[in-house]
Amino acid sequence: MAANKKAGSHPAYKGWSPSSIARKRAYDKKYHQTRERKRYRAQLNKANREAGTYGNGDDMDMSHTKKGKIRLELSRLNRARNGRNGKSTKK
Repeated sequence: MAANKKAGSHPAYKGWSPSSIARKRAYDKKYHQTRERKRYRAQLNKANREAGTYGNGDDMDMSHTKKGKIRLELSRLNRARNGRNGKSTKK
């Protein structure tokens, strides 16, 4: 028996067919390879390094606000925010 039966599964894909999941993952892979997403990640990583929180295990992330500023925030809160009902929940 595997150590984690749910490894590789995601609750958002509950009820999706394997072909739908594969199509979504292919789209996501292509999306995150775009120049804009790479710049976005690079900007956050740079700010995280400057703040001294990059890779030190303090569970802090840099988060974009509605005004475009970057602020320090707990990673679980930052990554859990997904724009419920298509509305932004940026601080």
